Amino acid sequence: MIRSRHLRSLPAVLTLFVIASCSGAGADGSTGPLGQLTDATATSPSGLELEALWWKDWHRDVVRVSKTIDASGGTIAIPETGLTMTFPQGAVAGPITITVTSDEYYVAYKMEPAGTKFLKDVTVSQSLTTTEVAGETLTKQLSAAYIADDTVSLRGKVPVSELEPSYTVFSSGSSPLPLAHVWIIKHFSRYMLASG
Repeated sequence: MIRSRHLRSLPAVLTLFVIASCSGAGADGSTGPLGQLTDATATSPSGLELEALWWKDWHRDVVRVSKTIDASGGTIAIPETGLTMTFPQGAVAGPITITVTSDEYYVAYKMEPAGTKFLKDVTVSQSLTTTEVAGETLTKQLSAAYIADDTVSLRGKVPVSELEPSYTVFSSGSSPLPLAHVWIIKHFSRYMLASG
């Protein structure tokens, strides 16, 4: 029972850790030994294709969460998948109902209303304990990728429209393990966590 309480609080702890890490970022975007932004701005790769990460437990149910966010900001979380989205004050001009839907097999989300643009950057944190890389040493860099086509299959190599500024948070110690991946978004559509 104690262990389950700790696991339920993991997304909140990671979010606080991420916010603390982001606030100490240097001018070059670095966040110290635990993570570094892979890019200062989103990039639009030409012809880039990446593979989506799988959930650790295959055939995970689709999870959908909706919440109204207003100009004061707020947080949307999906504890079952380890996702937390933080909207700073002023990210939206007025109340908007946000819906986030997880993919059944891949670490990917559809975010609606599609096309919504934010006035300030929204921070997305994905716990890696629910993914195929949980407890493993990373062999490939992780990326947060924007997929313009909501109908494209996530199986195999997926054409990516944009890579978002992101970094991986690692545990401390002699063999650091990936704990979470954090990225910044400026608009809504479909995003996946990818390797390659």
